[in-house]
Amino acid sequence: MRYMFRFYFVFALFLLSVGCVSSSKHNACLTEVKTLDAENANLRNDLEETTHQKEELEQSVRSLQKENNELSDSTRRLTDLNANLNFLLDAKRDELIKTAADLQYKLSLKEKEIDELNREKADALKAKEEEISKLTSTYDNLVTELNKEIKEGEIAVTQLKDKLSLSLVEKILFDSGSAAIKSNGKKVLERVAEILRNVKDKQIRIEGHTDNVPIGPRIADRFPSNWELSTTRATNVVKFLIDNGIDPELISATGYSEYRPVAPNDTDEDRSKNRRIEIVLIPLDIDRVVLPPPSDNKTTQDK
Repeated sequence: MRYMFRFYFVFALFLLSVGCVSSSKHNACLTEVKTLDAENANLRNDLEETTHQKEELEQSVRSLQKENNELSDSTRRLTDLNANLNFLLDAKRDELIKTAADLQYKLSLKEKEIDELNREKADALKAKEEEISKLTSTYDNLVTELNKEIKEGEIAVTQLKDKLSLSLVEKILFDSGSAAIKSNGKKVLERVAEILRNVKDKQIRIEGHTDNVPIGPRIADRFPSNWELSTTRATNVVKFLIDNGIDPELISATGYSEYRPVAPNDTDEDRSKNRRIEIVLIPLDIDRVVLPPPSDNKTTQDK
């Protein structure tokens, strides 16, 4: 624009120099030159403003480009992170599915094991109930068969859970200081054997007991102490019962001497209670679960 202004200015001078120009025309030319100069100034301002706007726009473009690049990087990182998370989630899901399957399998095995244990328990309980029922029947038979001796206090029959005890005082089986079974005692044991022959699911333990009176010199050569006397008496009862049909694999003899009394040894009456033979029926497998009896414990002493 500057060059055009100079051109107009020179052209005006030229016109003035080549001929006579009226002052009115001259003034008109000057006015036009000023107008053109003003327009030129405006155009220069517009150009500067446009240039400034262009620079600002270019700066904005660069900033936006930078932001776009940063967003692209962030997007790429987030995409990679999301892919990794999906991979980990898939792996964890597969692991949980496998763990759940393993737990379900173990639970199934455990449930089968519990069912089997419940069946075994039910079978054991049923067997124990039948066992106690048989023992109760044996108790009732002994009480019925030995009713006379029970009433006279010579015999006591006791049922405690799955254990049955038949206690016979000394005088019904033996003379004092003797281990030989008396004839009346044999008759009692024969009646007992008739009932016990039907018992196949119990141990039959014959226990010999004495009072605390020491062995006298009259029999000391045969029985040096109450240990020998109690054991020999129990052994003779075992032999007699075996001879009367009791299975020898189910029966045993034990002597306890004076050390398991049922009464104090301070009177003749109480000492006579301690001199006894006990026939005890206990489970073949004493480690089995023991059920409470179907009814209250029974003893002929309560009758």
